[in-house]
Amino acid sequence: MEFLRPATWDEALAAKAEYPAALPISGGTDVMVEMNFDVHRPSAILDLNRITELTEWSNDGSVVRLGASVPYSRIIDELSEPLPGLALASHTVGSPQIRNRGGVGGNLGGASPAGDAHPALLAAGRDVFVEAASVRGTRMIPIDEFYVGVKRNSLAQDELIRAVHIPVADGPQQFSKIGTRNAMVIAVCAFGFALHPKNGTVGTGIGSAAPTPRRAVEAEEYLQGVLAERGLWESGDLLGTEVIQKFGELVKAAASPIDDVRGTADYRRHALAVMARRTLTWTWNDYSKQIRSAA
Repeated sequence: MEFLRPATWDEALAAKAEYPAALPISGGTDVMVEMNFDVHRPSAILDLNRITELTEWSNDGSVVRLGASVPYSRIIDELSEPLPGLALASHTVGSPQIRNRGGVGGNLGGASPAGDAHPALLAAGRDVFVEAASVRGTRMIPIDEFYVGVKRNSLAQDELIRAVHIPVADGPQQFSKIGTRNAMVIAVCAFGFALHPKNGTVGTGIGSAAPTPRRAVEAEEYLQGVLAERGLWESGDLLGTEVIQKFGELVKAAASPIDDVRGTADYRRHALAVMARRTLTWTWNDYSKQIRSAA
């Protein structure tokens, strides 16, 4: 096995071009588990830990550019206000040790449908982009086009994830996850939800209940229609039980889960409906308070 340890980003891109099968590693919280259990034995490892720019983030007031290796613990401590949904999801990742090592770039690279960051990224809006680079140049991949199959993404063989561009939250966001225990657990299913009052949209993200992370598109369209038609964005009035219930059912219908050792498909569908109702209720209550306090 080749072990490559570039000191700069340009060296990393050159190494990836020369060894396209090289597996990038930064936190290594997923990679090392697979190697220890002999699930994956790559021909080369590309260690990115010396490239400090991957652990940096910036905020221009409208978009956060999150370096691929910014650890979850720093997302919690430093980005809970501009990225509340992702910060909540970060709280549920593994243990303190894993949160200190793992980052969103690794989640995206692995593209597991159970990755905790994915529902929050999808819910954050359609203007989330993965910044991918190679010696050929840089491209911005819309988050909706990034996931292409079970543990497969749209990166070319010579590309590396440099950063993720995420809009700063303009409304409340939530994340909910169910596992077989309270910590150190892979999600049985997960759900991210966000209100985007500036453009009158809502965002959803379903995790661990389909071959890839996905949106509940019909649920989004239904709720956006209700909020616009009833003037609820302006009034902040109660949604009503019927709206909340139907939203949950539409989220449930958007999933296509399987039975596995962590849970049955039926349980996953039921849990998603519950999480959808709860996260919608929590976020709308927070939004209503904001509207009343501003009046």
